[in-house]
Amino acid sequence: MPRDLSSLPKAHLHLHFTGSMHPQTLSDLADEAGIRLPQSLREHAAGLDPLRLPANERGWFRFQRLYDAARAVVRSESAMRRIVREAAQADAEEGSGRLELQVDPTSYAPFVGGLTPALEVVLDEAEQTSTATGVDIGVVVAASRVRHPLDARVLARLAARYASDSPGGVVGFGLSNDERRGDTSEFGPAFAIAARGGLALVPHGGELLGPDHIEEVLGTLRPDRLGHGVRAAEDPRVLDRVVDAGIALEVCPGSNVSLGVYPGSDEVPLRTLVGAGAQVALGADDPLLFGSRLTDQYRTAREVHGFTDAELAELARSSIRASLASDSVRRRLLTGVDDWLAGV
Repeated sequence: MPRDLSSLPKAHLHLHFTGSMHPQTLSDLADEAGIRLPQSLREHAAGLDPLRLPANERGWFRFQRLYDAARAVVRSESAMRRIVREAAQADAEEGSGRLELQVDPTSYAPFVGGLTPALEVVLDEAEQTSTATGVDIGVVVAASRVRHPLDARVLARLAARYASDSPGGVVGFGLSNDERRGDTSEFGPAFAIAARGGLALVPHGGELLGPDHIEEVLGTLRPDRLGHGVRAAEDPRVLDRVVDAGIALEVCPGSNVSLGVYPGSDEVPLRTLVGAGAQVALGADDPLLFGSRLTDQYRTAREVHGFTDAELAELARSSIRASLASDSVRRRLLTGVDDWLAGV
């Protein structure tokens, strides 16, 4: 009998703050703020109408419009704390012992007194929730490609000020939003600031754009991990470069399909990446819109790609090793994976 995937210890390295919201939370916060949500957003969040978009700018525009509508309901400290707390609780139920939650505090700053208070709310709740749930939480501060690169430098300096591998600390600096927007090289100075501050560099790359863009990200941002990176599979030379450099890939099969990168789960090149020796960490990305959480990604690996329990255990180990958790947390989780596989 197949082992229970929700009890497999794992690390969750690709989850966005707003996109982690539960559908009921979205509805509650909208009601509290007196905001009328688009009906399509309610349906996507409730799983009534699975999000399936074309992999072009029109598809991304629709996704971003829905995401912005969801983000607009987050207008208070209590709302922000609820999102962090519920994200960790959901991860705990799915066997995740390490969560690295990605947040851009810019959008929430106007409601809590500025950028610094917005980040501090997230960090404080992450620390408290780590203790309450047993899920070790680190925070990744992410800049956006659609904003000026100088804004990214401000965020990098802020992130570096709170760098720590203790629960509730900032562990990484990222770059998100549409890969087709902005000049990647212009964000290099922000990433240099983050690196000097001791943060891991974890930009998005290689989902909406292909191997050439991955090489651009590698050359200008010098990442430790890549958000997505699946399209490295299209060029063996680029994939070998990623593997040789030890750059882990945060692969999110559910979002790849919803955003039209691949027509179906069977087309996601998970086997190709793993077979090439890539360090893969499965993630849920934005479960609010994509309708699949962390365990669903492992279920896809099992049911669609034919991963055995031993291979699924190795995927979990890969996520833990790629995490920015302390050595003690990694050891504990890796022991838990061995116990899961042994049936302890």
